[in-house]
Amino acid sequence: MNIKYSADDKERVVSLFHKGTSVLQLSSGTGIPRSTIYRWIKESETKSVTDGKKEYSLLQFRRLEQRIGKLERMLDVLQKVNCKPTDPLSVKLQEMDELYGQYSIHTLCDALCVDRSTFYNHILRSKKTNTWFAQRREIFRERIQQIYDESNQIFGPKKIRAVLQDEGYTVSAKFVGNLMKDMGLISIRQDAKDYYDKEQRKYRNYVNRQFNPTRPNEIWVGDITLYSFHNKNFYICAILDLFSRRIVSYKIGITNSTNLTKSTFKLAYESRCRGEPLIFHSDRGCNFRSKTFCDYLRKLNVVQSFSRVHMPYDNSVMESFFSNLKREELYRTKYRSEREFRTAVDQYIQFYNERRPHHHNAYKTPAKRELEYIQKHKTCRT
Repeated sequence: MNIKYSADDKERVVSLFHKGTSVLQLSSGTGIPRSTIYRWIKESETKSVTDGKKEYSLLQFRRLEQRIGKLERMLDVLQKVNCKPTDPLSVKLQEMDELYGQYSIHTLCDALCVDRSTFYNHILRSKKTNTWFAQRREIFRERIQQIYDESNQIFGPKKIRAVLQDEGYTVSAKFVGNLMKDMGLISIRQDAKDYYDKEQRKYRNYVNRQFNPTRPNEIWVGDITLYSFHNKNFYICAILDLFSRRIVSYKIGITNSTNLTKSTFKLAYESRCRGEPLIFHSDRGCNFRSKTFCDYLRKLNVVQSFSRVHMPYDNSVMESFFSNLKREELYRTKYRSEREFRTAVDQYIQFYNERRPHHHNAYKTPAKRELEYIQKHKTCRT
């Protein structure tokens, strides 16, 4: 179906194009086919503009406007310098130095009849000795640093250049990029994905809240909690088997150290593992991420899994155990000594494993759930 557009539509679209709107944006915004817009633009450029007795096409008219603008800028340069185009080259270069950055190099060179390559060579030679150039760089270094910090280290050379242009400075993205390189500034956008991918590979979550393994010693979870009494801190490190929810090892230390984590895991591994594939899951605490602990697990061929950042639910089973330990024992008792406190923890964990029904096990104790599994698989083998 052919759609007829009014002359006003044509004029409005062509006017927006000449103001900088792309054909793609015009087509998307108006629904007018791009081919139609291109035809209107071509037709507008062939229309005549009358200037006295002479007629010009619209394209010729715009080129004349650009030429006039260029001549006006050249005239502005000539009014500001203290030399003439016929003066010696050294005099002209000195005057051009004063206006460098305020006008384009094309305008400066055309106004004073200096070859552009000559001026570029002059600038490159004088960068280290030119006081004005050094001052200009220092001014921009300070402002670039401010813009970079205000953007939370997001902006790169092009965006910083756009901000500087809005403030009235004439600079190129290359100039800004070179200064940023000298200053060691890099947009975090450039390596954000690489950093994310690296983090995902390094601290991968293999459990993903799937807390129902099919056998004992398939997935263990671990964590450390703090308990204070008599103005002294105690760190309880515990490891739990997700299959039965049994606490397979625990230790109490007075420092939150890698040694506490490693010794607790070693106790569990030496008492329970028989070479089956094992995943150990924890949060991203420094103890669990330490090189010593990670190397130890790697040596045992244990796959290490980590919770995501600020996601306590990724290790919610361990969080739940510590909550029960504190509400059912630690917060209910006033201990008279450290020995009494340690004995109470021993007794509670024995109670938790052997006498406390767990809803995950259909209200069987962790010990009974494991015993049933062992008996069932003994029967299957025989």
